[in-house]
Amino acid sequence: MTKIKITAGPFSFDAVLEIEKAPKTCKAFMDRMPFESKAVHVRWSGEGVWMPLGDYQFGVDYENHTSYPAPGQIILYPGGISETEILLAYGGVHFASKMGQLAGNHFITVTSNIDDLEKLGKMTLWEGAQPIRFELAH
Repeated sequence: MTKIKITAGPFSFDAVLEIEKAPKTCKAFMDRMPFESKAVHVRWSGEGVWMPLGDYQFGVDYENHTSYPAPGQIILYPGGISETEILLAYGGVHFASKMGQLAGNHFITVTSNIDDLEKLGKMTLWEGAQPIRFELAH
């Protein structure tokens, strides 16, 4: 089990990479760690924050994909009809864009401080983008 640390705004989370379920996505992401971005509140999907990545490519296709990530699940949309993005669910999510329903690869699951996910979500909604960093846990 590969553990990672996520720091988002003032919050810190432990998480695991879902290597058995999404091996190609996990490898592509690990090759880019530490990974830093900005988390903003989702536009269409519900209770989540996302990292819009434009045409940034991870070089993966769909694996272990879902349109309904549970709170604490992180998905990677590899691009296609909408821009590449990473989404972190903190509540009810139906993953979508202006193009309609999307599916992303569930490749990380948050394992600690789950209650802080909603605080992070509300902070991004009312206070704006928050820095987010993914790194291997030591």
